[in-house]
Amino acid sequence: MESMLGTLRRIVQAVTAQARFANAVQTLVTEVKVAMAADVCTIYLINPARTHFVLAATDGLNLEKVGSAEISLSDGLVGQVARRAEPLNLNDARSHPSFLYLADSGEEAVNSFLGVPIIHQGRTLGVLVVQQQDARRFDESEEAFLVTLAAQLATVVAHADAVGESALGVQGGELKDTCFTGAPGAPGIAIGTAVVVHPVANLEAVPEKEAENVTIELLLFDRALESVRSDIRNIILEFSESLPAQELALFEAYLHMLDENALAGDIRERIQHGQWSQGALKQVIREHVNRFEEMEDPYLRERGADVRDLGLRLLAYLQDIRDKKTHFPKDTVLVGDEVTPAVLANVPADRLRAIVSMRGSRNSHMAILARAMDIPAVMGAVELPAFELEGEELLVDGHYGEVYTRPSDARIRLSRELIEQERTFDEELNELKELPCITRDGWRLALWVNIGLTGDLTRSLDRGAEGIGLFRTEIPFMSKDSFPTEAEQYTLYREHMEAFEPRPVTMRTLDIGGDKSLSYFPIQEENPFLGWRGIRVTLDHPEIMLVQVRAMLKANAGLKGLLRIMLPMISSLQELQSAKGLINQAYDEVIEEGVTVKRPQVGVMIEVPAAVYQARQLAKESDFLAVGSNDLTQYMLAVDRNNARVAELYQDVHPAVVTALREVARAAHAEETPLGICGEFAGTPIGAVLLMAMGYHVLSMNATHLPKVKWVIRNIKRSDARRMLARVLRMDNTQDIERFMDEQLRNVGLAKALPHHHD
Repeated sequence: MESMLGTLRRIVQAVTAQARFANAVQTLVTEVKVAMAADVCTIYLINPARTHFVLAATDGLNLEKVGSAEISLSDGLVGQVARRAEPLNLNDARSHPSFLYLADSGEEAVNSFLGVPIIHQGRTLGVLVVQQQDARRFDESEEAFLVTLAAQLATVVAHADAVGESALGVQGGELKDTCFTGAPGAPGIAIGTAVVVHPVANLEAVPEKEAENVTIELLLFDRALESVRSDIRNIILEFSESLPAQELALFEAYLHMLDENALAGDIRERIQHGQWSQGALKQVIREHVNRFEEMEDPYLRERGADVRDLGLRLLAYLQDIRDKKTHFPKDTVLVGDEVTPAVLANVPADRLRAIVSMRGSRNSHMAILARAMDIPAVMGAVELPAFELEGEELLVDGHYGEVYTRPSDARIRLSRELIEQERTFDEELNELKELPCITRDGWRLALWVNIGLTGDLTRSLDRGAEGIGLFRTEIPFMSKDSFPTEAEQYTLYREHMEAFEPRPVTMRTLDIGGDKSLSYFPIQEENPFLGWRGIRVTLDHPEIMLVQVRAMLKANAGLKGLLRIMLPMISSLQELQSAKGLINQAYDEVIEEGVTVKRPQVGVMIEVPAAVYQARQLAKESDFLAVGSNDLTQYMLAVDRNNARVAELYQDVHPAVVTALREVARAAHAEETPLGICGEFAGTPIGAVLLMAMGYHVLSMNATHLPKVKWVIRNIKRSDARRMLARVLRMDNTQDIERFMDEQLRNVGLAKALPHHHD
């Protein structure tokens, strides 16, 4: 006899194997009815407007009612299950006061009722029901089985709604002034017409088979490869005027991916071994994408989307598919399941107003480019019925990650006013580049930048960066097939130091493990965030650290700019002392080689709770402290902010986080140690004001946020900021802190720097 677990797996596999959602839910009710020996199994789903339940599928009731029978959200046993968000198990449903007979459904023949809610990320999507003619109560194991099945079904329903495949469909009227949320990808507000991007090919549908003629397959591949390379070169030409030159390096990276020592070479090798070109392409792309998607680092994980996009473009040419000529209106909002940089090839730069992608995050190439182009973007809008929106008017709010379909006239009027205000404010910010970051009562702050790609250099300097507060040295390591040599590292570091001369440059030693992986140095752990990462790796492999530090020191030779070496993931004084010993050894070795270099400053990143509680001891042994607020917040709250299921719990003004930041500041001040912070929090108006009030000396951030933060600091008194901080430190609720700070900043005249919500 099949076990309940076996039955569950079989049903889930049968459901997910269906190509259409309507078929999937019908398969589900049929399978569940048989598995539970019930007389009826039914699924009720909430319509997109969230006004009614609709009969989505049934086995046992009148099939003619599917798609048309409706129940108000507040009515019936189904409504009670949804309201209470818990199962309802009755042996005599008709006697229950909430019982509601669904006319002409055939429901009069059943008595017992078991209904369980279908819930996805805290939101009720529908109700799964089984019924029996006999007046009997379903037992606990049956109830547990249905609850488990509904939990798995929730993901299927949510995805179907997102891609517009719901059995209910989307009615045009239901899209009127409806808000869908995602992740803020690039700030700004835009109004425009949706142009939906459809995938041009399907790699998974390609069969793997032997090549009939290897020479012909190689010729076909070469032709497709050159066509894709030509497309990318055209993209570079298209955006050469609208993007800073360094930003175009993102597209150059696409060309490098197609080099013979990368994707092209791997695919060609598979063809030479007898696989036909499309099958070889499928195999190689799948392997590369899987490698990226297994990485914990969100930036690198997003590179898998870039590889997949290149694979689709190659497949399109191999299948002799050409992108259809699309009309792009002057106010184009590009919408798609996964919008990637290469999709921009056919979009005239002067017609693009906003980008909305159902997949991706603020770390994706698309989000990075959107910020560089000052194009509002919303990423990860998973619930958006994207493929229903062709030609629809959309309002995109990149500040809050919101997309409004068919916005009302009043909302459009308000948005146009906000757009004009933002344009005027941007002009004002451009005038601040050469001015110091100093409060109205004379408190001076240094504004530095976090940097990782060479393309960040120009943008950072153009926006008035006074130094580099975090150079992520792991990114160049991740882009290679082996550890870079000392000479290779020297060249890269020297480029950044010369660009910022005589400004200070803070270089973090190699920070891998946990959320950052190297393909040539794999680290397999069950819990990587609590494992071998950061300073733990380089202390165990001093040869890696010594080479890197020597390259940093030599790159600083002959320059006036100060070299600061920052140590990641320090959790004890012993780790700091061991790392300083290696840095001193590297310094002595460079001096012995006859290179004249300054001794660097050595500082600690405060990223884990242990470092917060040892901050004073660490400050005593360091030249500076720098809080890594992104990791510290995640460790303090035990929340991965890139995990959609818990992303809302990542709160940078959580009372515990604010208190920790204040304690680090007290420790640094007690030892008179310079204190900085590098993380998203420093780039927000609220964060900048609170950190300035705490006495942080350096705020390091993404270059995009620097002008606005400078404006905020120059237009507030530190005495006012300290008054706000005193109140915040007495609060015990994140929402109260956010509301209070928003109100206070508006009261002191800083409303222009705060996002304007549409409600």
